[in-house]
Amino acid sequence: MWLSPRGSNGRTVTAAFALLAAGPECMMRAESEVSLAGKQPRISVLRPYHPHAQTEGTPVSDLRLGVIGLGLRRSIATSAHHPGQGSAITAVCDLDPEVRRREAEYFGTDVAVDDYKLLLGRDDLDAIVVATPDDTHETIAIDALRAGKAVFVEKPLGITVESCDNILRAAYETGTRLYVGHNMRHMGVVRLMRDIIARGDIGEPKAVWVRHFVGYGGDYYFKDWHADRTRTTGLLLQKAAHDIDVLHWLAGGYTRRVNALGDLLVYGDLPRREADTPRPANWLREFDWPPTARRDLHHIVDVEDVSVMNMQLDNGVVAAYQQCHFTPDYWRNYTVIGTEGRLENFGDGPGDEVKVWNTGPSGYRAEADITYRVPEAEGSHGGGDSRIMEEFCRFVRDGGVTDTSPVAARMSVAAGVLATRSLREGGAPFEVPALDPELIAYFEGGQVRRRD
Repeated sequence: MWLSPRGSNGRTVTAAFALLAAGPECMMRAESEVSLAGKQPRISVLRPYHPHAQTEGTPVSDLRLGVIGLGLRRSIATSAHHPGQGSAITAVCDLDPEVRRREAEYFGTDVAVDDYKLLLGRDDLDAIVVATPDDTHETIAIDALRAGKAVFVEKPLGITVESCDNILRAAYETGTRLYVGHNMRHMGVVRLMRDIIARGDIGEPKAVWVRHFVGYGGDYYFKDWHADRTRTTGLLLQKAAHDIDVLHWLAGGYTRRVNALGDLLVYGDLPRREADTPRPANWLREFDWPPTARRDLHHIVDVEDVSVMNMQLDNGVVAAYQQCHFTPDYWRNYTVIGTEGRLENFGDGPGDEVKVWNTGPSGYRAEADITYRVPEAEGSHGGGDSRIMEEFCRFVRDGGVTDTSPVAARMSVAAGVLATRSLREGGAPFEVPALDPELIAYFEGGQVRRRD
């Protein structure tokens, strides 16, 4: 940590901290650059991130993973594939024969099947990764848990409150380890905001506002099964589950009461493909602009493309979330207001900024009291995919409490489900159903059954 001059208007404090980005032997140095505007700095070093530190020199055999579904979330499989370094994809399952052929070659395995049940009885698999469409999570996850395989379920955990509760109950009853892929908890920008809050820079959080600009929404979410509410419930669940989970994590509570408004304003009238016809070959490489120029949408489009959601959390925090799928830009903006200041992120990737204002009152100030830079990271989702798979593998091996939470995953789905119901019923408020306290205690205790 050191002081250095910057021009004639102030000083710069740089707090350097270590970030474990890709494994126990790969420590990245990152800097949070702090601009001070006419006040004495509060200098703190953000805590190091150690998802699964190992004893140096201790050999670890590869955890053998089977992946079910290799579509848009293929990156979680590639992030976990480190043969000879602790984990490897040794079996793949997909309905598409070309995907099976390609991925078996990529991962170097001869186990490539079209029926996930063929993986569940294999003794040469330690864990299962479920990355299939959302409406299939419940059945596949429960089957895998009952087969005694540790399970990673991609978010959202399910598309109804009941499906989530059924998965949690199966994990509890079988004692098999369950992990949910809320990778945003491992993104640098989210961890930075959480550290700022935990350190007390803005006091106690009382309000959280989230705006999600989904610039590629028409391509990512309206050209395949995501556009069909029977497969997702709606994008206020499917897409928002990430941000609701982060909002809960930053605010320190879960949504108790919710209402929402939304509509299908742009993509409802655009040209669609016939049923059972393939997506355009270039659908994730070429993007149309403006949004009204998009073609070849899914044959069913009945989810909202814009929505706003209001929440009251169980700790009194008031929160709001807004999502739009026809913006020109693609990023998330968080504002957290506490009893002693507020923070806001500008960009959500490595090298972007989180600003803190904690003096005042004043008029508009572009220059914050403290400005932090999001740490550099490699890989998809700002390094979040690599880190979440590291934590999952550590959890499969050793158990214990993780930064992601099956309870939190269920609560983000519950809030999204009730918000979607609200927007389709004229904005009426709804209470979020509580989770069985027995399940809460089990999962918050690291999935260890207490002896009576």
